[in-house]
Amino acid sequence: MDNKRKQIHTELEIVQEGFANGVAPGYPLFELEKKEMIEDAAEAYGKFLDALKCDWRNDPNSSDTPKRVAKAYVNDLWAGRYNEMSEITSFPSDGYDGIVIERNIPLTSMCSHHHQTIQGVVHIGYVVGNQGRVIGLSKLNRIVELFGRRGAIQEQLTTAIHNAVNKICENNKGVIVSIVGTHNCVSCRGVKHQGASMVTTKVSGVFSDNSNVARQEFFDSIKINNGNHPV
Repeated sequence: MDNKRKQIHTELEIVQEGFANGVAPGYPLFELEKKEMIEDAAEAYGKFLDALKCDWRNDPNSSDTPKRVAKAYVNDLWAGRYNEMSEITSFPSDGYDGIVIERNIPLTSMCSHHHQTIQGVVHIGYVVGNQGRVIGLSKLNRIVELFGRRGAIQEQLTTAIHNAVNKICENNKGVIVSIVGTHNCVSCRGVKHQGASMVTTKVSGVFSDNSNVARQEFFDSIKINNGNHPV
């Protein structure tokens, strides 16, 4: 990762390095480092199964489970902790000064408390400022992946995505991020309530004004203001 991109990435991180919802010490990790991490994590997970009195070594359905779980964390579920930030491109707005909205960006994350998955969607909107820039559309998805693919608290995740868009989209007039998520820690344990969803929203600039046209356009677009959540 080039120095400028690493500097931007570092500035975007709002939690302590090493925390479940932060980057791993020494990020980004090289492939050899990730391979060694998988081996260490697989060994530790085998001991975890031992403590649960699971004979995983002789169970044909579980004998490779420690390695599978370790690979899933490093390569998928927590990939945002270890991988470098993709290049985030932006372009001159060429006179466009309206609102940009991307709806229904898929979100897969993990609750930091119980290590259960969070599934949902992210809606992102921003108003382009004078002499402002627009972000490459797929780059919004990459921002969601960067911060979502790690341990997460949905409130903090909403703030992290908002701050990243706000920084990268230079001279904007406002940014809004809304996440609608279902948490397996609610549906599969504890109260075991199926179908419950959590909505978190972070706003800045013109979106802070409840009467602002852009704010109303955003909520009308994602239909979150009438409870019709697209999850």
